[in-house]
Amino acid sequence: METTNYFSSSLISTEYGSALVVLIVGLGLACVIFGLSVALSTASVDVEKLSAYECGFDPFEDARNTFDVRFYLVAILFIIFDLEVAFMLPWSVQLADLSAVGFWSMMIFLILLTVGFVYEWRKGALEWE
Repeated sequence: METTNYFSSSLISTEYGSALVVLIVGLGLACVIFGLSVALSTASVDVEKLSAYECGFDPFEDARNTFDVRFYLVAILFIIFDLEVAFMLPWSVQLADLSAVGFWSMMIFLILLTVGFVYEWRKGALEWE
C-alpha cells in the first residue's frame, strides 16, 4: 500500500506554486512601493495640511450625529450589485457547461435582485431631496 505525501515538491509546485508566486510578488511589490513612498516623500507640515479638507470648512456640530437612512440604503444597494457581479462572472464563464438548473437558479437570483431594486426605487430610497 502506497502512502501519498501531500507535502511533496511536485504537489506544491503544481497546486499551490502559482498562488505562492503571486503572493510573494504582491507582498514584494507592496513593500517596494511603501518603501519608496516613505523614502521619497517630504514631511513638511503646514496649516493648510492640518485644516479641514472634506468639505472645505470646519464642522458645525459633533461628529456623532445620526446619518440619514438614505446613505445606508445606497450602501446596501452597492453591496447587492457588487455581489451580483461577483456571482455573475463565474456563472457566465461556465454557462456553456451548466445544466438547466444552473441557468434557472441564476435567473431566480437575478429576479430577486430586480425585485429588491424596484422596491427600493418605489420607496424613494434613490431620490435625493
